[in-house]
Amino acid sequence: MTPNEFQFLDEAELSDHPGLLAVSQLARMLTEVPWFTALGAELDEREVLLAEDYLFGLGFPDAHIAPVADWEEAADAAANPDWNSTWWEAEEQARVALVTEACLRADEDTVSLALTHLHGQAAAAVAEPAELVAEAAGIEDEELIRALEGAATQAVYQAALVLAAEDEDQERHPFALKYRLFESGRWPIGVVGTTFHLF
Repeated sequence: MTPNEFQFLDEAELSDHPGLLAVSQLARMLTEVPWFTALGAELDEREVLLAEDYLFGLGFPDAHIAPVADWEEAADAAANPDWNSTWWEAEEQARVALVTEACLRADEDTVSLALTHLHGQAAAAVAEPAELVAEAAGIEDEELIRALEGAATQAVYQAALVLAAEDEDQERHPFALKYRLFESGRWPIGVVGTTFHLF
């Protein structure tokens, strides 16, 4: 089976794998997400709580949330060489744990195909919105635009892992919370030092 063939599996064929069924459903919903529509806007209370819960879930309860006001600040944050390696490692450990659990729920090849298909769908879904929002802002920095697209695609993949692993507390998993920030039109850029930059 190829990733394209996975796309055409119906829900009955995935009924024995509810996690992968949820991944398939997520892939179909990606074009309905208002990608990047709130970049630079004032954070609302819900978004602050999502960010706080995301940081707490990864083990960074004392991290400071720094709203990013514009594309110049976003570019500086994305290019900052002082990324918090502990934050990156925490995300990576969470990713590995979810992959391991997902492969206990379904065979490794099927999980891999599902996630590969999802990744392709995500990349396609975020590309045009990223280009349009950058064009509207007069941004011509292709590297920055690719960083925006890549971050969103990665967040979709991470959220899909939570589903594939059939995590007991899916709604509260840090990756689910991070994806919901993207669903709010944001770009959670990352943690630099003890600061979480949120565009």
